Amino acid sequence: MKIITLLLLECIMFSPMAGVPEVDEARSPNVIIIMADDLGRAELGCTGSQRIRTPHIDRLRQQGMLFTQAYSGSTVCAPSRCTLLTGRHTGHAQVRDNYEERNFTDSPEVDGVQRIGAWKKPPAPLGRWGGQLALAAETETLARTLGRHGYATCGVGKWGLGGPGSTGHPNQQGFDHWFGYLCQRNAHNYYPTHLDRNGKRFDLEGNDRSPTGVLYATDLMVDEACAFIDRHVKDPFFLYYATPVPHLALQVPDDSLADYQELWEDPPYEGGAGYLPHPQPRAAYAAMVTRFDRNVGRLVERLQRHGLLDDTIIFLTSDNGSTFNLGGYDPEFFDGTGGLRGAKTYMYEGGIRVPLIATWPGRIPPDSTSDLVVANWDLFPTTLGLVGVAPPSGLDGVDIAPLLLGTGPAPQRDWLYWEFHSRGGMQAVRIGPWKGLRLKAHGQPDAPIELYDLNSDPNETTNVASDHPEVVARINRIMTESRTVSKVPRWNFAPDERATPSDKTEADS
Repeated sequence: MKIITLLLLECIMFSPMAGVPEVDEARSPNVIIIMADDLGRAELGCTGSQRIRTPHIDRLRQQGMLFTQAYSGSTVCAPSRCTLLTGRHTGHAQVRDNYEERNFTDSPEVDGVQRIGAWKKPPAPLGRWGGQLALAAETETLARTLGRHGYATCGVGKWGLGGPGSTGHPNQQGFDHWFGYLCQRNAHNYYPTHLDRNGKRFDLEGNDRSPTGVLYATDLMVDEACAFIDRHVKDPFFLYYATPVPHLALQVPDDSLADYQELWEDPPYEGGAGYLPHPQPRAAYAAMVTRFDRNVGRLVERLQRHGLLDDTIIFLTSDNGSTFNLGGYDPEFFDGTGGLRGAKTYMYEGGIRVPLIATWPGRIPPDSTSDLVVANWDLFPTTLGLVGVAPPSGLDGVDIAPLLLGTGPAPQRDWLYWEFHSRGGMQAVRIGPWKGLRLKAHGQPDAPIELYDLNSDPNETTNVASDHPEVVARINRIMTESRTVSKVPRWNFAPDERATPSDKTEADS
């Protein structure tokens, strides 16, 4: 892959603060992965937003490297989180779409607990949200790998890979500490009645899932993350901060909303297109992202306070592209995709292109930029490469640590592959400048493949498949050879599953 010239500027350093505990210089670096939820690639100041202020994230970008061709693992939440944490793309991953589990009338381990519909609100006061498809026991997650090599591990935010009492609970997947939403549906409200802390229901007094409440969930998550840092000043740690922002519903405390009130015309969202109504939806959305930025600043400040910033690798990205016109979000006003076609739930570029920033003061060149094509499943092997740990077998990601550290080029990779099983089923392949996309793939193994030249047509306006039959044929082979049969029947492509014969009995481990 072509790599543009890195802009080498003087590294921005931070002065140690008085009273900072001494840190062992031989210790392994800390790792923080910040994953936003539905944040478009152009919704940060440093990636081109003209509406939303993100000074703390912009400063991170100045301190590190911005990737201009970064992709998410999927076009919706759960599978993208799975690809990041397991290093396997959606042709091999356990989770290939959102998958709703039924809810509980009480904690799952209680005698007499009943299962209720997946979209039925659990009854108060002790009901639990069921979550999504659980990762299998002993899945080799990034947290599990780092934990075996001496890292303290913590996850906060939104999970989506297993509900209460399941094998997919974060504490069963390598995380020493967890605090946040297990279920993505519970995360549709920022004033929930409860969160999960290490498998136990954590009630939020004063909240009742109304448009406003007493305890704003994302602030509590950052409190938890900062406390985790405080406890591990002398230990290497891995923090996975999966904020639910800016996924709908539109909810933000008044002190943040005030920053954007009366800046623009802002007709109210009365409801009717999903999620809660809001009287000032544009201001609310921008304020949610800026409050997320403020919380990123809190994490950085906590690292500075303990003299850990230079010893910490930070990645910041999103689980998929920005959403479409629902729930009060205004895609034309915010232009979250930066003009790219499509949005969340589509495999066009707008649904899977995301921001990606990588920082490590003194190691990753400040204010540098790369046009290397990367995907979020690369973060697993890359993290291990940066901290000096050998990767497990079977990963689809590649280690781009040499590029980040300036020690050599990234490994050569011929293609990227995605599959998605809602909206009729989709497959996508990126080969160099070429992007192949098959729509309505379920039950139609010969559905036509659209082809776009992203160098000349980044917005995917002109299908050139008929002009390049040899490229289309190669993409078709990749779509067959890059996937295994899922244990979830609806996550396959009938009639022959369109997978290589040698892989047809391989389990999704």
